[in-house]
Amino acid sequence: MKFTRKAQAQWKGSGKEGKGTLTTGSGVLNKTQYSFHTRFEDGEKGTNPEELIGAAHAGCFAMQLSFLLGEDGFKPDSLDIAASVSFEDGEITTIDFDLKGDIPNIDAEQFQQIAHKAKEVCPVSKLLKADIQLKVTLNK
Repeated sequence: MKFTRKAQAQWKGSGKEGKGTLTTGSGVLNKTQYSFHTRFEDGEKGTNPEELIGAAHAGCFAMQLSFLLGEDGFKPDSLDIAASVSFEDGEITTIDFDLKGDIPNIDAEQFQQIAHKAKEVCPVSKLLKADIQLKVTLNK
């Protein structure tokens, strides 16, 4: 399978005082605001690259994990992944995943093994150079 997805960013003004918008080919993001303030401070409405990376990575990981669970005969009722993307000194240094899953008929060790495999083979994990930490909880 091969495909290309597209997105567009527009920025106007200086780094600190300027503002930009992000638009995705799907239209889910349509001139969504981002700025210095939405990235480095709190309070202004808008997004930032780090939360978008976290959302993209968590979404890709969840889908990859679901495929791997299916290959081993498990069908998750739910997979909840919270992603925390850490930025320090001009660099994304870590991505911490907190995974909670409701999966019938799986034991905690199997879930751990499959989740860690998903972390390694997830296409977004492969793309990123950050240290990716994974905490796994099987809800019973």
